[in-house]
Amino acid sequence: MPSPGRASGHPVRRLRSGIVWTLLTVYGILTLYPFYWLVISAFKTNEDFYSRPFGLPAQWNVANFSNAWESSRLGTAFGNSLVVSLGSLILTLFIAALASFILARFQFRWKGLVMTFFVVGMLIPIHSTLVPLFILMKQMSLLNTYWALILPYTAFALPTAIFVLTAYLTSVPRDIEEAAFIDGTGLWGLFTRIMLPMSVPALSTVTILSFLHAWNDFSFALVFINKTGLKTLPLAIANFADGYQTDYGLTLAAMTLSVIPTIILYLVFQEQVMKGMTAGAVKG
Repeated sequence: MPSPGRASGHPVRRLRSGIVWTLLTVYGILTLYPFYWLVISAFKTNEDFYSRPFGLPAQWNVANFSNAWESSRLGTAFGNSLVVSLGSLILTLFIAALASFILARFQFRWKGLVMTFFVVGMLIPIHSTLVPLFILMKQMSLLNTYWALILPYTAFALPTAIFVLTAYLTSVPRDIEEAAFIDGTGLWGLFTRIMLPMSVPALSTVTILSFLHAWNDFSFALVFINKTGLKTLPLAIANFADGYQTDYGLTLAAMTLSVIPTIILYLVFQEQVMKGMTAGAVKG
């Protein structure tokens, strides 16, 4: 015969579970609705946008996407954004992986100071550096080049990347490292064949964060890039708005196209990101 405590526990657990699922459902709707609104609004005309801002389009205007692609040279802007984002991402992953490996697996003098130096970099407001960086880029003749964006993006992505990777690599047991050395593996082999594959979840997180920052940035591209052929996607989208009016149909169509690469990136790396988030919560 079940005890009164157990019998009363089932309704409590069901109530808690119901509350949790209700809250998660509401959170999911609030999270997905802006994307839903963006997509349906991309098919609207300006008149339709003002008359039915939250409703479905009266007529699905598919031509918005082709018009947005051609009128603002989105193809060129897409290519520029890919070059800048992937370039900064490759540099960030390479430098952060090497630095994190040293900081996580070796003991040396001033290690704490070096780590503090990178962590403090996370606290620097990015936009406060626009003026000194503009002067520096001008002196180095890097304005209106891809490097004017790749180098700053890399510099501002490194503190977070090193912080995440160092924390992850520190959790790797020393026994694995010692076994590799016993088998004759050198430092480079330990890094490339053992540490890098084991840190894929952390690398995936860094990939998403770094790529999103470079892909969505507007202020650095606006200040450092003036050539039309080098403008990135945020600058191309901004062309749909002028001082007098905004073509919301074309703007939202261009924004819908611009979020596709970020969604694909997250879908590719989501499994690894979830593994990284749960790695410390489950014991084998």
